[in-house]
Amino acid sequence: MKRMYHYATVSKALDQLNEKGFTCDFNRNADVIKKNPEKFEIVHVYRYEGDSDPGDEAVVYGIKSVNGKKGVYVAGFSADSDQETAQFLFNLSIRGR
Repeated sequence: MKRMYHYATVSKALDQLNEKGFTCDFNRNADVIKKNPEKFEIVHVYRYEGDSDPGDEAVVYGIKSVNGKKGVYVAGFSADSDQETAQFLFNLSIRGR
């Protein structure tokens, strides 16, 4: 079951997920998720929208693998973010509903 949380900042969301055991940085291992999507489940989703700048928007995913590894992926909406992985995770979260 996926839960949506609302925190004041992305860092607060990351702190809370870290306290829940989501310690792996999936931003560094995005290819593992893309190559084996059936082995991962998005269990937490947090969307943060900047007050003034759309470039401040971000989505924080709490992801769990079938072998129990828990981590986070932060998808930003700025021009330099990994749009391919962000779209992939969005599709994965929809599939999991």
